[in-house]
Amino acid sequence: MPTEIMDWKDIGDQFDGAILVGNGASIAVDQSFHYGSLKQHAIDNGLLTKDVESIFDFFHTDDFELILRIVWQSTNVNKSLDIDDDKTEQAYQHIRDCLIAAVRDIHPEHEAISNQVPNIYNFLKQFNTIIDLNYDLIVYWVMMYGLDINDKHAFKDCFVGSCFDDDWQRFRKPLSGQRHCSLVFYPHGSLILARDRIENEKKLAASSFSLLEGILDKWERGSYVPLFVSEGTSNQKTKSIQGSYYLNTVYREVLTSLPSNLVVYGWGFGEHDIHLLKRIGKSGIERVAVSVFRDDQAYCNRVTQIISDEIGKDCAVSFFDSNSAGCWNNE
Repeated sequence: MPTEIMDWKDIGDQFDGAILVGNGASIAVDQSFHYGSLKQHAIDNGLLTKDVESIFDFFHTDDFELILRIVWQSTNVNKSLDIDDDKTEQAYQHIRDCLIAAVRDIHPEHEAISNQVPNIYNFLKQFNTIIDLNYDLIVYWVMMYGLDINDKHAFKDCFVGSCFDDDWQRFRKPLSGQRHCSLVFYPHGSLILARDRIENEKKLAASSFSLLEGILDKWERGSYVPLFVSEGTSNQKTKSIQGSYYLNTVYREVLTSLPSNLVVYGWGFGEHDIHLLKRIGKSGIERVAVSVFRDDQAYCNRVTQIISDEIGKDCAVSFFDSNSAGCWNNE
């Protein structure tokens, strides 16, 4: 018997807890995000030299950001010891420039997607916790849009200024006339997050919608390296998460304390992200609603089994059409 795939409006009032947003959500906003691999984009467009590709091979990873950070640290060590090493410095600059070029090619500017932001805002504000797995700026732009909406709702990412406040639970309390709050977290990092030369983690975001170029400019000047994990196996991603205070806090604390109901939108439940579902399974989730694209029955069957294995056999699973009215960027 085929799995029933409902419209969002038929089940939406049952889900107000957490939402996990995957790459399919970004693709729904702009098809350029269909190019999921920054490294592959760089290779296909002739951006990476063979020497730099050999660094990826040596460390057995496709994670652009990890390699950039490793080479960046090497240049810092050489400078501190007065070691003259032009080759390492050139490799770092080349990797950095390739990453900047890849992001600039793939990521749309705010103006290109701004007409979709109000619908996404109205959808996301239903949830008290937003888990954004994407490195892009879409959810951040939604948060900025909300600053100008007088509906007594607040999106909070638990950063005070540029620094993450690890007492993140306190941000759930509405303040200054607010009635509701949604906390936003990035388990795999984001373009708005970065490390400086002494490994301090910062939020680079500002209120300007010209944010993308501002971030890329900071990378180009060599002040920061990005903090996001976009590629690699589940084990590789877990190791990268453990190397970041912010990412590890989200992984250990936030993902294990989600509300009893969860919506998943645009996430493929791939093996490379199974570490996230294992953590979420510790939250005691009772109900999950999963978006489905084009009546994909095989996907429904696979997801049902994965949720049973990782969250529990007693977890109720329902499916809804990803293009149905009222969900994500759909009117």
